[in-house]
Amino acid sequence: MNDANVSNAKNLSSATNLDLDYEVVIIGSGFSGLGAAYDLKKMGIDNFLIIERESELGGTWVQHDYPGLEVDMPFFIYSFAFEPKSDWSQLYPTGKEMRAYTRHVIDKYDFARHGRCNTSVKRAEFDSHNNVWRLAINDGEQLVCRYLVNAVGLLVEPKTPDIQGIENFQGKIIQSARWDHNYDLNDKRVAVIGTGATAIQLVPAIADKVKQLQVFQRTAIWLLPKPNPKLSAATQQLFKLLPFLQIIVRWLLNIFVEISMGLGMVNYTKFPWIFNRIEKSAVRKIREEVDDPKTQDKLIPDYSFFCKRPSFSNTFYQCFNRDKVNLVTDGIERISENGVVAKGGQEHEVDTIILATGYNVFNRKVMPGYELIGLEGVDLGEYWESNRYQAFEGATVPGFPNLFLYMGPYSGAGASYFSMIDTQGKHMTRCLKEARRRSAHYIEVKRWAHEKDFDKVLRRRKRNVLFGGNCAPSNSYYFDEHGDAPGLRPVTGFEHWLNSRFFSMNNYIFKKTE
Repeated sequence: MNDANVSNAKNLSSATNLDLDYEVVIIGSGFSGLGAAYDLKKMGIDNFLIIERESELGGTWVQHDYPGLEVDMPFFIYSFAFEPKSDWSQLYPTGKEMRAYTRHVIDKYDFARHGRCNTSVKRAEFDSHNNVWRLAINDGEQLVCRYLVNAVGLLVEPKTPDIQGIENFQGKIIQSARWDHNYDLNDKRVAVIGTGATAIQLVPAIADKVKQLQVFQRTAIWLLPKPNPKLSAATQQLFKLLPFLQIIVRWLLNIFVEISMGLGMVNYTKFPWIFNRIEKSAVRKIREEVDDPKTQDKLIPDYSFFCKRPSFSNTFYQCFNRDKVNLVTDGIERISENGVVAKGGQEHEVDTIILATGYNVFNRKVMPGYELIGLEGVDLGEYWESNRYQAFEGATVPGFPNLFLYMGPYSGAGASYFSMIDTQGKHMTRCLKEARRRSAHYIEVKRWAHEKDFDKVLRRRKRNVLFGGNCAPSNSYYFDEHGDAPGLRPVTGFEHWLNSRFFSMNNYIFKKTE
């Protein structure tokens, strides 16, 4: 810890007779963690630490770098509102551009000074006697902080499919989230397992290189056209000279998403025709772009739009018009030494298997990702698994004082991931400011407020597409083992935005440190 942080910690501890290492510890350095760090600095809190298990700060866009990687949302809404960028190369930025943007934010706001990489949190336990969190990191080292921010993200643990014989494969296995750039795919016989948001970018990017490509699909994905114009130098200069134009477009896109998704997804049972029209348009796109009628039928989902994460592509479907690209939907029986054996016995011999099989979600290994012990020894991961995932406005949980969640249960609503970062950041800073106003060091959501909020979530979700549509065949990661969909809050983004700014502080317990 640098000298300034030591001084700040000593000043804070003088009121409590306890030495704090940091006032706030943020676990995770992706966009959530960086957003939290920005909000803390804006509040005047500089004594915080960002913990990152990887070798550098940045999260998803630093760690992921597979061929064809692009953002599936326009940069207007997939970037920090406080740090607009004018020189994007195209409407949907590439992965490399997002990585550069992440590093730019880290450098500009001096977040690296607060970062500690190659560090894993093993356990965090609330010390109710001293109103602090005690963190066990790496090999037994301990840190003490007043407030803890969990910003580890949701899509962080790649899923290796449980397929018989996968360990016996004699060729190369590549996990899409851990891409091996030293391996040459040229003239290789390749199998891609999965047809989700990663595969629809990856398959077109490697189709020209490989000798043969087998694409194994368990569940089809809804795809929409991806208008992705390049930004001219004149347009970039215009955005630079008139930055308010980006703000205007950002709000216009938010309004469009609020209308289409707010009515179509959140209020699906009242307005099913919105998604029905989207489905018809998507099916028409498949019929137009894929030559073989049998392949067309295989690519058409048999579930309602948005039961499974949809995406955008202009190139995926055309790949199946090539003789060397084959779509396999029979299911996988096992993996042999030489390839993938489909159900029915046909063996597809390959040199390389690429796993585009998504992530582990909604289990204690990911949420929260470490032992997180609150009052009376309750483990948050165990509590969620036993009592369903839940959090007040997606941000706090009773029995876990001084803990704030990003991407907590039922926190996602709005146009993009950055909408969630905004609402959770506002929720956190309002609580911290209120605690400061009351000279308090203890913040805990009241149980009745939490239960009232969870009841509202369960009541309102009945009318959204996940529970009012046909989602049974979707194999969607939106659903957990309880049959809930805790990743998405069943409200419009605008409502969640309002709630984060106007929820009553009577929902919280604030205690002064004695």
